[in-house]
Amino acid sequence: MAGDPATDVDVSRVESEDSRVYVRVSTIGKSGTRPFVLVPGIGVASNYFERLAPNLNEFGPVHALDLPGFAGVPHPDQAMSIREYADLVGRAIDELGLDDPVVVGHSMGTQVVVDLVARRPELTTCVLIGPVINPAERSVGLQGIRFLQAAMHEPGRVKLLAMSAYLFCGPKWFSRILPKMMRFPIERALPHVKADTLVIRGEFDAVAPRDWVRRCGELLPSSRLWEIPGAAHSVMHAHAEEVAKLCVEHARQPLEYDEEGTLREFVHDDGGDRHASTPASLFGSIRGRLVEALGMMREDDRLIEQGKTEHAEASQEAHGGD
Repeated sequence: MAGDPATDVDVSRVESEDSRVYVRVSTIGKSGTRPFVLVPGIGVASNYFERLAPNLNEFGPVHALDLPGFAGVPHPDQAMSIREYADLVGRAIDELGLDDPVVVGHSMGTQVVVDLVARRPELTTCVLIGPVINPAERSVGLQGIRFLQAAMHEPGRVKLLAMSAYLFCGPKWFSRILPKMMRFPIERALPHVKADTLVIRGEFDAVAPRDWVRRCGELLPSSRLWEIPGAAHSVMHAHAEEVAKLCVEHARQPLEYDEEGTLREFVHDDGGDRHASTPASLFGSIRGRLVEALGMMREDDRLIEQGKTEHAEASQEAHGGD
């Protein structure tokens, strides 16, 4: 598609080595000094990064992934492990020809990123947003409570994104992957991550509480930790500009020393939500969502591409073309 590189979305697929499954890749931008790869959490889609990606695009191409079983991407009969997801993300990096991208994971995506980066020392920079699972609270019931506590502080559109994403995932696949996420010992893998690692949490993220995030910093050989006031578990959506700024600065300035669990508060000008929809942009956004959903149901990447681009254009209009 020709047009604005900040809103044009290209959709492609990268198959696993045995061609059983594929990862869907939504890309914005073609130039820049450093690519980003964005890995979402359990049940949800690359749309969770739709406000973060354009803010990273000035630094390099941004590739947001949809993993098998989520966002309408077919899955195998058997549940995939965190290791299998990580291998597929690694294959996407290789097939796309990315040279040392900044690898960003959110929620379960942090497990995928940690498992991958711990085994691939050539990946030198990663970002963990709302890392899971806190080993002190490794039970489905307690994590469900923590998720609901965090959800109370999420903006309405994040809740709508979550509900639509979970519909495409379906309870059967979600229930198969949930035990894999619950059992993955991220605390054992963190010490093997040699990459400079940025860890971000929202102030009201009960899923990734302060003490656990500080512990992540202590376990990681090289880390810096930030908390964003007013944010919850999906901090990269409502506070996209703040998260993007931290990610870009982290990529530009390698750590000179390990900050050893020091959690700093990111001070910003306002609530971070600068979204002001007009009737036209709202119509364009809804139309884009519907086109994308139709594409997911049909497994039609061109329709998905069209819908994502229409939604991105409407979002840019709502922000006054910034």
